[in-house]
Amino acid sequence: MRAQSDDGLLLPVPDEDGAPFWEYAARGELRVQSCADCGELRFPPRPCCPRCQSFADSWERMSGRGRIWSYVLPHPPLLPAYAEQAPYNAVLVELSEAPGIRLAGNVVAAPDAALDSVDPGKLRIGAPVKAVFHEMAPGTTVPRWLLERP
Repeated sequence: MRAQSDDGLLLPVPDEDGAPFWEYAARGELRVQSCADCGELRFPPRPCCPRCQSFADSWERMSGRGRIWSYVLPHPPLLPAYAEQAPYNAVLVELSEAPGIRLAGNVVAAPDAALDSVDPGKLRIGAPVKAVFHEMAPGTTVPRWLLERP
């Protein structure tokens, strides 16, 4: 199933395991699922801990800081709504306190800025970023990233 915002951008479709991630994002919190028994952080969320096979989980608040682990400037964008914002970036951010956890998103100039609001020349692997939150549609808030040293 593919959900789109009014402007044609793709919206996340939460499943049962990932629903808490999106609920916390709507509150402006970046949280990652962890095992309530062994403490292993995991993303994407899933029902069973890969380390100890426990089904008990909790959601740990992260600082929202990380580093660009990888990025791409999609050419050409596949959907018309994205073509209108090209060139934009798609990044993987590795969280500071959870080096094995990488979240996808976009680096933007401000939480509600367009996807093309950051000059692609300012992006580099390892650049420090911090999470901000953007309401894409009613009931759908996504994390985005700001460069810490623009």
